[in-house]
Amino acid sequence: MTEAEILTLLKNYRNGTLSDAEKDKLEAWYLFEASKNKKSLNKYQLENSFKYIKSKIPIKQPKVVNLRKRLAVAASIALMLASGLYYFTRTIAPQVQLAKEINIIHPGGNKGVLTLSSGKQIVLTNLVNKDTIVSEGAQEEVTIKMNPNGLVSYAVNPGADNNDNPNTFNTLSTPIGGQYSLILSDGTKVYLNATSLLKYPTHFKGDKREVELEGEAYFEVAKDKTKPFFVKIRNQTIQVLGTHFNVQAYNNEPFTETTLLEGSVAVTYKDKKNILRPGQQAKINQDSSSILIRDVDVTSAVAWKDGRFRFDNADLKMVMKQLERWYDIRVVYKGEIPDLKFNGGTFMNKNLSEVLKVLELSNIKFEVKRDTIIVYP
Repeated sequence: MTEAEILTLLKNYRNGTLSDAEKDKLEAWYLFEASKNKKSLNKYQLENSFKYIKSKIPIKQPKVVNLRKRLAVAASIALMLASGLYYFTRTIAPQVQLAKEINIIHPGGNKGVLTLSSGKQIVLTNLVNKDTIVSEGAQEEVTIKMNPNGLVSYAVNPGADNNDNPNTFNTLSTPIGGQYSLILSDGTKVYLNATSLLKYPTHFKGDKREVELEGEAYFEVAKDKTKPFFVKIRNQTIQVLGTHFNVQAYNNEPFTETTLLEGSVAVTYKDKKNILRPGQQAKINQDSSSILIRDVDVTSAVAWKDGRFRFDNADLKMVMKQLERWYDIRVVYKGEIPDLKFNGGTFMNKNLSEVLKVLELSNIKFEVKRDTIIVYP
């Protein structure tokens, strides 16, 4: 495209008259320009993007000379707002290879299976705006409901606290390409990421609240100083009174990560115990006896909860594992895995082809064969 055509597309975007065909042209041009632009985007540029674009692009009296250099940053902001595309950067700007058209692989969604203490399984994906899911047998201590937004909640029935029956446990599990949320009987809200499992009592009794986790979850724990909250993962325990934190503990990963957003938590592993402050992350490798504490950007750890992939100096395998869990695909590497680091991300509601196009800016080649992605260096 010529500089005049690019300017026209950006002008149409600003006026809200950009057609789908024009949007595709603008995105293709941006993918090319983004690889040569060493500047990254920050939240202040995003918040003021319209003013920024206006100041960088003199629509009424455009200058054609060196226009591409002047439009690089402004166009990237325009594209992000127009298509929802985030950004990926590398330390060295690579050559660009635009993605070829591939089979459409759709993103995951709201999917989950609730397993009751009786062994009965309820596929939550099939329920739409239901009220009471179950309140029978051993479940009479609580009523399990689903609100119009698909959120499962547990309401303790009158007299349950005086019931001497032992705790009954439910399990919420998510498949590949699925996420689900629920509210426990104490008011704690839990967001469960793909291929994860949470086991919990239907009604917390005694002097503590305890749940078991496999996979990844974000907790907003209801405060109760008389009943500390415990999350058990593998051979470690997280203790909390009331706070917001994220736990990643997939069985196929060699490490676990606990990231604290607010409040405080105590992470216990073997004979070690560490207290986290907001903005810190505890990382434990299974072949180590220590707990690594570091300051992190917490928005990266919980981006999945808000429907985004976000990577902070992540290598290619880390990126592709997230795509495997969300798009229900299998990744195969041909040759050595490229030693690349990625920053930025994209929205999780995009088809896989759109995500791969962005990754190909790092000069990686992908081949799609049904549900298998072959990665070439």
